[in-house]
Amino acid sequence: MSTGDEHALAVLFRQESGRLVAYLTRFFGVQHLDLAEDVAQETLVAALQAWTHGLPPEPAAWLFRVAKNRARDALRRRQVRRGNGEVELDSEELSILPAERDPDEDLLAMMFCCCHPRLTDDTQTMLILRLVCGFGAGEVALAFFSEPSAVEKRLVRAKKVVADEGRLFDAASGAETRERRAAVMQAIYLMFDAGYHSAVAPEVVRLDVAAEAIRLAELLAASRWTTGPDAHALAALTCLHGARLPARLSANALRPLEAQDRASWDASLLARGMSHLAASASGSELTALHLEAGIAAQHAVASSVETTDWAEIARLYDLLHARKPTPVVALSRAIARSRVFGPRQGILEVLAIEGGERLNDYPFYWATLGDLALRDGDRAQAQKWLSRGLSVARTELEREVFLRRLNDCASPMS
Repeated sequence: MSTGDEHALAVLFRQESGRLVAYLTRFFGVQHLDLAEDVAQETLVAALQAWTHGLPPEPAAWLFRVAKNRARDALRRRQVRRGNGEVELDSEELSILPAERDPDEDLLAMMFCCCHPRLTDDTQTMLILRLVCGFGAGEVALAFFSEPSAVEKRLVRAKKVVADEGRLFDAASGAETRERRAAVMQAIYLMFDAGYHSAVAPEVVRLDVAAEAIRLAELLAASRWTTGPDAHALAALTCLHGARLPARLSANALRPLEAQDRASWDASLLARGMSHLAASASGSELTALHLEAGIAAQHAVASSVETTDWAEIARLYDLLHARKPTPVVALSRAIARSRVFGPRQGILEVLAIEGGERLNDYPFYWATLGDLALRDGDRAQAQKWLSRGLSVARTELEREVFLRRLNDCASPMS
């Protein structure tokens, strides 16, 4: 198998794993979630063994055909609880499989199952990564900077909560869908953030996690059951930020916005993001997601940092901070305002952030102060703040960024 085929296979497995689990869960019943996972895994292993010389013409169809056969075999091997009693399915029943429909509908249902109200935000996101995106427990642990054993236990408990519900979620259920929709959107938002700002060594960006979040956000925006202006705003936000990821991580270096080659931004994702942003304007409510997507769009349409409409970005951050007054939003707002009112004003606003002590272990807090001090010509203060940032850097790439900026402090003035 060629390198290109290996990459295509990895992408295919990532995308189809969740669809297989969702389809098989609908077949077996959500109370047999573990069985659905096992059969999906067996199917992927069979594909690895069968595709040694390359992918078949329709690999996804091949996977579902094999999954159906293995599902029948699994039912022959064991009794499956249906309804209130255990029954042995006869040969006629074994021939019945769920009616064919768009696999993404099952995937959407599984995503809503993962966002059970008894689960925390982080656990919901972990479960989506595991069941919908096909991440192993170790990969989920990496995304959340946790021990694999702890994540595995957390996933086991979470799957029991989902299984105890006794049914696969029906996205067409109206009121129940509306109740969980916000949680699903929050889980996708957190998933994208975990990929964009990975806190694990050595990866400061998890492209695979971010790509899955984009896929799910667009799925949510496309479904007739879950679409809406805010869903399009979420899709716009993930697409527009995702378009910049290749330039953000270049040649094993983390590049700030001003150092990025904008020609390497993903044009397809930018176009999709702007299309979603236009669709998000159809409603009457202005949400935090709309504002964040609007900020991302301002960066997307600018040819450089210097030509960016910072006054408009600062205005959008004012509105966002009023709706979402977190220290991180306040930090981003101060950066935007520093481009309008100067670096010294930016420093004053960063130091005055309410709850700012919560940012003491956040590397970008010290990076922001250091960069503002450098822009203000105060190299001594910049060195102090950047040294603090170096002490709390979480990855080797983050450490390299601080070391480069500290070197800038020591370089002769141009």
